[in-house]
Amino acid sequence: MGLSRRALLRGAAVVGATVGLPAAGLAGYVWTTTRRSNVGRVSFDRPLAIPPLAAGVRAADGRLLVDLRLQSGRTELLPGRQADTWGINGSYLGPTVRVNRGDVLAPRVRNDLPEATTLHWHGMELPAECDGGPHQMIRPGALWQPAWRVDQPAATLWYHPHPHGRTKEHVYRGVAGLLYVDDGEADGLLPDDYGVDDIPVIVQDRNFTRQGRLDEDGIAFGGLSVTGLLGSEILVNGVWGPVLDVRTERVRLRVLNASNARIYDLVLDHGRGFHVVAGDNGLLPAPVPVDHLRLSPGERAELLVELRPDERVRLRSRPPDLGANLAVDRLAGGADEFDVLELRATPSLRPAPPLPVALPAPPRLAPPLAGRRERVLRFGDFLIDGRTMDLSRIDAVVPLGSTEIWRLRNDVGTPHNFHIHNAAFEVLDVAGRPPGAAWWGRKDTVYVPPDTEVRLLVQFGAYPSPTRPFMFHCHLLAHEDAGMMGQFVLVPPGTDPRVVAPSPVVDHNSPHHD
Repeated sequence: MGLSRRALLRGAAVVGATVGLPAAGLAGYVWTTTRRSNVGRVSFDRPLAIPPLAAGVRAADGRLLVDLRLQSGRTELLPGRQADTWGINGSYLGPTVRVNRGDVLAPRVRNDLPEATTLHWHGMELPAECDGGPHQMIRPGALWQPAWRVDQPAATLWYHPHPHGRTKEHVYRGVAGLLYVDDGEADGLLPDDYGVDDIPVIVQDRNFTRQGRLDEDGIAFGGLSVTGLLGSEILVNGVWGPVLDVRTERVRLRVLNASNARIYDLVLDHGRGFHVVAGDNGLLPAPVPVDHLRLSPGERAELLVELRPDERVRLRSRPPDLGANLAVDRLAGGADEFDVLELRATPSLRPAPPLPVALPAPPRLAPPLAGRRERVLRFGDFLIDGRTMDLSRIDAVVPLGSTEIWRLRNDVGTPHNFHIHNAAFEVLDVAGRPPGAAWWGRKDTVYVPPDTEVRLLVQFGAYPSPTRPFMFHCHLLAHEDAGMMGQFVLVPPGTDPRVVAPSPVVDHNSPHHD
C-alpha cells in the first residue's frame, strides 16, 4: 500500500506540532529521527547497466514506430535477492527512446500490467491527446497508439506513468525510461557515443524488506512524511552499488532524478568540480563550472566529468539545502547523504577535444509584451490555490502561442517542486534573486523551497487544446497523487473561456495484436 493523502496530512500535522515544542525537545525529536546514508557501507562492484536503445522501425510513411510493452516481472535489485517489479520491454525500467527533431514519433504502448495506467512524455511538446496524462488511461490488455511530430531542441527527456492517484506506486515499481531528442546542432562538441562516453544515469531511492522486496510503506517518521517516500538505498539504472568503467578523458552523464520524493545535491568526491552543459529542455549557452548541483524529482541535467588514467571518482549526493526549518528539513531528507555511482578510469584513456567555449543553446524566451498575463499560483501543503485536483475542472485558459509569467508562491514550510506539461520555461528569480548560471537554460521542472516565491517565464507549446487539458503539478509524487495538480487548456486568442469544457477521461481499450 502506498502513501495516502490522509497519511500525508497526518505527517504535516505532526511536523507542525513539533514546531511548538521547546527547543531542547524539538532538537531531541529531530535528531533521533533516522538519518539516511550509505557512505562507507556499499561496495561499488556491480557494472552499471546501460538501458538498451529502443528498436524503432521506420514505417513507409516515415513515422518512427517504437514498441513499448508495460509488463511485470522479477528483478535482482539487491545482490542475490529478487523483487517483484514493473518495467517497459523488461522487468524494470525501460529502453532509451532516441528521436531526431522532425521525426513523427509513433509509440505503440501495450499495457500488460494488472492495473490501468498511462505513459506520459515528460518535457515533450505535443498534442494533448498524446500527452499520456490522466486523461489517456490504458486499461490492462489495451494498446495505445499516439503519434506526433517532434519539433523542439535537443534535450534529455523521460517517460513515466501518470494515472491520477496512483503515479507514485507505478513509478516506484519501475515504469520509467529516458527519451533523447537530437537535432544535430551540437555534433562534435559533446561526447555522444551512447553507453561509452554518453551515459544515461537514472537515479532512484528505494526501500526494501529483509527479503529484498520493494517496500512501498518504508517512509520517514514511522510511516509519516511531509514529502513522500524516502528510500535508504540508491539505484542507478536499476543497479545497487554501480561502477562505470570509463575509457575516455571526458564523460557526459545525463542525470535524471527519477525518485518519488528525494532531492539530491550532486557532488564529486574530494571536492573536485564538473561542468553542467544542459538542463531539462536543452543545452546551456556554454559549459558552466560548478562544484555541486541540486536536482528535485523529475529534473534532468547533463554533466561533463574529466578523469585521469586509473582514477576512481564517486558521484555523491551531499545533504541538500532545502530551505526548510530544522524539523521539516530532517524529515524531508535534508541531512541525508549517499554515494551514487563510481567512475573508474582505465589505464589508457581516449583523449578528449578541448571543452567548447559556447554551445548551440535554444534562443532565450522573448519577454512578455506589456500587459501580458501574469498568473499567481499559491501552494498549500498539498493544494494549489486552495483546491485539490478535479479532472472535470479547468483551472487556467492560456492563449495559444503565448508567453506568460507564472509566480509560484509556496506559502507553507513544506518543500515542493513544479512541472508544467507541454511547456518550457526559464527561471526568472527565486526569492527575488536570479538563478545560478547552471539554470539559465530552458526547463520544465523546478524546485520551490518553503515560504518562497519562484517566478517563471513560460512558453507554451504550439498545439491548440480547447477541450483536452494539460497538467501542472507538484512532481513530488505523493503530493501530486494527493491532489496537488491543476489543468489548463490552450485556446486560440479571443476564445471565450466560458465555452471551454474538458473532454471526459479517455480509456484506450483496443486489443493489442502480437
